Amino acid sequence: MKITAEEVEYVAGLARLELTPDEVAAMTGQLDRILTYAAKLNELDTTGIEPVTHALAIRNAFRPDAVQDSLPREEALANAPEQNGEAFVVPRVL
Repeated sequence: MKITAEEVEYVAGLARLELTPDEVAAMTGQLDRILTYAAKLNELDTTGIEPVTHALAIRNAFRPDAVQDSLPREEALANAPEQNGEAFVVPRVL
């Protein structure tokens, strides 16, 4: 697969990047090597292989919802660097 300098400049323009001619040449070579390597995947025989959305066959890793008691306020604030007895105290953001 061959990518041209014009295509690199076009994509750089879409990304609002200003590339020098040396950078365009370097990017053209790098992107060409990347795309050539990725094109090798087209050589694989994937007949009979089901498409997947994830590398692992995890269906649902979530626990079921269950009503539980909340953490007591005193315990939640116990390790806070600064608190006022009711809430965390953080620097004011203006």
